[in-house]
Amino acid sequence: MADISLRKARTIIRKAFEKGREMQLRPLSVVVLDAGGHVQAFEREDGAAPGRFPIAHGKAYGAVMLGMSGSAQMARAEQQPYFMAAVNGVYGGQVIPVPGGVLVRDKKGVVIGAVGLTGDTSDNDAIAAMAGIDAAGLIGEA
Repeated sequence: MADISLRKARTIIRKAFEKGREMQLRPLSVVVLDAGGHVQAFEREDGAAPGRFPIAHGKAYGAVMLGMSGSAQMARAEQQPYFMAAVNGVYGGQVIPVPGGVLVRDKKGVVIGAVGLTGDTSDNDAIAAMAGIDAAGLIGEA
């Protein structure tokens, strides 16, 4: 199984933070998960709320476990709330179905992990996450 390397995970985080500063976003927290949903890297900017890790993780975890972006999960939750509630139960309440959970694919289209970013609005979180993924030479689905 292909995964996101630690080097690429660090690039994603660094470039997402840079994009956040460029956009003047609130302090961000970013987690990068491998294809199995395991944490490859996490960082929280100075001033970010200490409880941001589980939010970032929940956004990324839902993306990788369901194989769909946070935006797609949110749309599904709006259309089929019982389904998403059941899915969240299956995963122990760890899924946060909103933008900012970005599925990551390699150049061949294989899912290799996900990025979860939190700290600003969900849409801005997704923009910053995509900037990091693009900078690492990977393909993101926000």
